[in-house]
Amino acid sequence: MLYLSSFSFPTQEQEETYLHGLQLTCYDTCYPFQTISRKTIEHISFSPFTILYGGNGCGKTTILNIIAEKLRLRRESPFNKTDFLEPYLQHCQAETKTPPPGGSRIITSDDVFDHILRIRQTNSEIDSAREKLFRRYEDNRTTRFRLNSMEDYEQLKDINLCKKISKSQYIRRNNHDNIRTQSNGENALRYFTGMITQDALYLLDEPENSLSAENQQKLAQFLEDSCRFYNCQFIISTHSPFLLSIKGAKVYDMDDPPFAAKKWTELKNVRLFHEFFLKHAPEF
Repeated sequence: MLYLSSFSFPTQEQEETYLHGLQLTCYDTCYPFQTISRKTIEHISFSPFTILYGGNGCGKTTILNIIAEKLRLRRESPFNKTDFLEPYLQHCQAETKTPPPGGSRIITSDDVFDHILRIRQTNSEIDSAREKLFRRYEDNRTTRFRLNSMEDYEQLKDINLCKKISKSQYIRRNNHDNIRTQSNGENALRYFTGMITQDALYLLDEPENSLSAENQQKLAQFLEDSCRFYNCQFIISTHSPFLLSIKGAKVYDMDDPPFAAKKWTELKNVRLFHEFFLKHAPEF
C-alpha cells in the first residue's frame, strides 16, 4: 500500500529567495533550511518499503521529521522545532494517493528509550510500595488497636485482614505485579510490535537501536510481514544490514552523491561488514 508516493523539498534557489533579506543575525540557525538542499535532494519517490541509509549527520532523521510534520503524523516524544519549520514546510509538497490513516505515526529512538525508562520507573514504584506494605503487614500483626470512632473502621479491617491471611496474599491484594522484566532489546522489540498495527504509514528512525542481531532479524521479519500482509507502508532510516536486506525495499544512499536508490549490497557500511567477515572467515 502506498499512502505517500513522493515528497518534494525546496530547491536551493527557493531557500535563498526566502532567506534573502531576513534578519538572520538574530538566529543561531535557520534549520531545516540549508540542510536537505546541501545534499541536493529535491524529490524522493517511495515504495511500500523505503529505506534512507547514511552516516551520522547525513540528514536522514531530518527528512523523517519533515515528512512527519508536513503530514501531521502522530508522535510521542517532543520534536525540537525552530521558527523556520512552518515556513519550510510551506515549500514542501507531499503526494498522497491515499491519505495516511489516523493510526499513522513516526517512531523515534527517543520514543523507545522513554518506553524502556517508563517500565523501569513503574517497576521501581511498585517495589517501593511493596516494601511499605511489608512493614504495614508486620505492624498490623503485632499492634493492639482499639476502635475509637467510625473513622478508625478501615484501619481495623486492615489489621484483622493481616491476621487472617499470609503476607504474600496481603501484598497481592494491595499491590500491582511488576511489569514483566526483560532486557532493553526485548522491551524495544515489544514496543514496535505493539505500536505497529495495520493499514497505516510508519516512519521509523533507526529502529535497530538497543536490538541484538537476533532481534534485528525478528524486527525485519515483522516489518516485512506488516508491509506485505497488513497494508502498512514504511519509511525508515537505518544502518542495519538486517533491515537493509528486507526483500523489495527501496534503499536510498545519502552518503554517496548523487542521491539515488542502490542495491543494499553496494552500500559502504554493508561492504565493511562483508570485508570484515571475509577477513576472519578462517576463524569460523
